Amino acid sequence: MRTRLRRAVVAAVALFAAVGTLPAAAAQNQQKQEHPSHGGLSATIRYTEYGIPHILAKNYADLGFGTGWAQATDQVCTLADGFVTVRGERSRFFGADAASDPALSSATRNLAGDLYFRGVREAGTVEKLMATPAPRGPSRAVKELMRGFAAGYNAWLRKNRITDPACKGAGWVRPVTVQDVAARNFALAVLGGQGRAVDGITAAQPPASTTPTAGAPDARNTARAARELFAADSADMGSNAVAFSGATTANGRGLLLGNPHYPWQGGRRFWQSQQTIPGELNIAGGSLLGSATISIGHNAQVAWSHTVATGVTLNLHQLTLDPADPTTYLVDGRPERMTERRVTVAVQGGEPVTRTQWWTRYGPVVTSLGASLPLPWTTTTAYALNDPNATNLRASDTALGFSKARSTSDVLGALKGTQGLPWVNTIAADSQGDTLFTQSQVLPRITDELAQRCSTPLGRVTYPASGVAILDGSRGDCALGSDPDAVQPGIFGPAKMPVLTDAPYAENSNDSAWLANAERPITGYERVFGTVGTQRSMRTRGALQDVSAMAARGRLTVRDLQAQQFANRVTAGDLAAADAAKTCAALPGGTATGSDGKAVDVREACGVLAAWDRTANTDSRGALLFDRLWRKLPTSSLWKVPFSAADPVGTPNTLNTDAPAFATALADTVTELRAAGVPLDSRLGEHQFVVRNGKHIAVPGGTESLGVWNKVEPVWNPAGGGYTEVTTGSSYIQAVGWDGGRCPVARILLTYSQSSNPNSPHSSDQTRLFSAEKWVTSRFCEKDILSSPALRVVRVRS
Repeated sequence: MRTRLRRAVVAAVALFAAVGTLPAAAAQNQQKQEHPSHGGLSATIRYTEYGIPHILAKNYADLGFGTGWAQATDQVCTLADGFVTVRGERSRFFGADAASDPALSSATRNLAGDLYFRGVREAGTVEKLMATPAPRGPSRAVKELMRGFAAGYNAWLRKNRITDPACKGAGWVRPVTVQDVAARNFALAVLGGQGRAVDGITAAQPPASTTPTAGAPDARNTARAARELFAADSADMGSNAVAFSGATTANGRGLLLGNPHYPWQGGRRFWQSQQTIPGELNIAGGSLLGSATISIGHNAQVAWSHTVATGVTLNLHQLTLDPADPTTYLVDGRPERMTERRVTVAVQGGEPVTRTQWWTRYGPVVTSLGASLPLPWTTTTAYALNDPNATNLRASDTALGFSKARSTSDVLGALKGTQGLPWVNTIAADSQGDTLFTQSQVLPRITDELAQRCSTPLGRVTYPASGVAILDGSRGDCALGSDPDAVQPGIFGPAKMPVLTDAPYAENSNDSAWLANAERPITGYERVFGTVGTQRSMRTRGALQDVSAMAARGRLTVRDLQAQQFANRVTAGDLAAADAAKTCAALPGGTATGSDGKAVDVREACGVLAAWDRTANTDSRGALLFDRLWRKLPTSSLWKVPFSAADPVGTPNTLNTDAPAFATALADTVTELRAAGVPLDSRLGEHQFVVRNGKHIAVPGGTESLGVWNKVEPVWNPAGGGYTEVTTGSSYIQAVGWDGGRCPVARILLTYSQSSNPNSPHSSDQTRLFSAEKWVTSRFCEKDILSSPALRVVRVRS
């Protein structure tokens, strides 16, 4: 039997006979035949430990079919909810005023999201992109994957009974079309552009002639709001990733540690799988839900991860309006009428709602980029939003290119050939020992020269502060233009992208490309990509300290990557805890005055801070105390030594304990924890946990501002015992290397587990591993899949 299995690895045809070569007991008890679909599509799904599916197919349509089936098995309610969103039907099923789906747009209420997505659908936006020939449009392989995914999802719905209480018996769980699958991919592409401005797009209405003319937006406040909106250290999504070259490893081969920080609930969750078409591709990793391709992963020769990039994926054009008609704007003195999109949305329990959206040659008119950044439409001025990713449906082709890559050079080649990634960096390593960092994004072609020549007075403030360009839309010579190597007009071509190859290490933690390697800074890119010579986040500083020390130490292995992931070092603690403890101990009488004016005995806190091990491990005593204190300290007066571009990793430093705010924050922290019944020296895991099926699971890691590699963003609920849920943080983690054999050495972990169905055995099994800082050994090679003690084989076909 073992001989036959070894031979099965060699012959591609034998892969499809894998079910027949199972050990006898497994073949008798694990195989299951299904006949769920029509159209001649089929796939074999081999499940191993933790419900990870290994999808085997003969072509791309079949692979999509198996992927759609398997995703529905684990995530049918989350998928269905997202399809309701991109159809513009949330108001119909959930009510117009209910909070919208935050996974696929920034809409605050269902009505706004529905108006936007119905407008996209009625304009035929996605159909036009699907019909665009490659490389500007999606390839045939990607279209086949989407077709198969829709068929597989629908087949699962026909064949299975939904047990997840989130959508059991719900009328909004319905079959989907290829258009629905493509629309979900479109929504992900525009998250940083039109998706960020949904409320402002759908609320934009021309002023009445009697409406008083509003003043121009305040430049200083607008610049500050834009800077915060596009901040690199946003808590919503982020990531760490590092690639080590063969010069630093024990065997001369590359290593990659990927640690994306994504939401733990909803439609931006990752889902694990392996996808195999013999002789065509063989890839394992994590997919964003609804995607038929793998977003972050590895194959036999190369591994890659992504981090959310600092490039600003939109720009604004300030329109000069015809004094007689606020829906007509002037370009080089010639009037152009805006285009009206009248969109009607069905509403639960009420009459349909119809609104008009206004579009220009630049894109939609927008009246805000969030509540803090208003852009009023007056009788003289309006703002139009340009989002180049609204014509980009190529991310899946980029992912396919990665899947087939044999080296980091191939990864870079896939990026150059497809130009499909909207809002992420790419970090990669390969079995030959090479590394890659690149910020290859689809960005509006805003050069610093163009911004200087064409910015409006408001844009002259927002662009240097945030990278958000506001150009004079009345001038034809202020058009974005094209690069000769760009796959679509109005974006940068590959030659303009920040790239670092074959560095001893290449690391990113959501700051700009500047310090991907602190010893080999990247400069010379346009401001829209990010900054150079500016203060790095606490997480970036800690990461660079860690990985540069690892590279200098050398002889690295996958075990070193695993240790880095769960070191849980609190960078802010290393910088500030000793000073905090010392100042605390020196307070007269051991008391500090809180913000309520009451004196608080803080002596116990002094000892806890001094004894704390400076980590965010679940058994760390003092981590919670420092975390709550750190959140209360004002950032404006936090440090005595300011940032210096000459020492960007080491500065700023030295906690400013002289400021009265320190003692006040300390008193308030002690009061808060005592009021919640939380001992000051309690273990972190006793009060930082999630509840799954009624059981507490301790969660390691820490929040963004603490600078912990293993980032988690927990929800503070003192009445419930502390941090009782995680909104976002470490998600699909992979530590990958090579040892010269045919199989990569890979350790993987999906922190929130494979299924969101609480009735699934795989709704919290990997979460318990995450709590214990344990990993899953990737079963990539055929012999490893077939030897899994948990092997269960399902063949799905029409």
